[in-house]
Amino acid sequence: MASRGYPCRVFSRRATLPMIFRFRLLSVTMLAAALALTGCDDQGHLDVQRIRDFFNAIKPAPLLLKGLKVGESTEADVRGTMGKPETERTFTDGSKRLEYPRGPMGNQTWFVDLDANGRYTGATQVLTAENFAKVRPGMDEDEVRRLLGKPGDIAQYPLKPETVWSWRWLEDGVNTDAFFNVHFGPDGLVYTTSRSDILKGR
Repeated sequence: MASRGYPCRVFSRRATLPMIFRFRLLSVTMLAAALALTGCDDQGHLDVQRIRDFFNAIKPAPLLLKGLKVGESTEADVRGTMGKPETERTFTDGSKRLEYPRGPMGNQTWFVDLDANGRYTGATQVLTAENFAKVRPGMDEDEVRRLLGKPGDIAQYPLKPETVWSWRWLEDGVNTDAFFNVHFGPDGLVYTTSRSDILKGR
């Protein structure tokens, strides 16, 4: 992985854990209120589903997979727990993969696998150093998407020219976020990768 920085994006991590907790608590309260006020007609059902999808998108990681059991849980169970996936992929053997990015500024993306019978076989958090190391020059956009899921940010630089996909991830595995960047040339193929710091207190 190339080491050059990509300083075009600077984000703040000013929010503290208590603030994040309060935000999520507020979201839960809003969800409960919305469910109480929503009617039972078709439009009301759609509104409820949208609210549930929003809540699932911000659900804390420890709750994300809670209750899912390998070989027992169904696709309906997965969707009930995790919400609507951003992407679904069906393979030639009938198995399926559901992709769940954790919001545009989240630092996790989960791939959930189902067998040909629609049973849950496991989930993998793909934004890791090991996975980033698999990105190679010459890969196309679809290959990168299948490896890392949807990028949190896409930036185009016409003068270079290049397109840069970026994923925010927990670089030290504890509390230090950074960006992993994949650079595509005008031919749509990867030519290098890089990382960017997320500056604190800005």
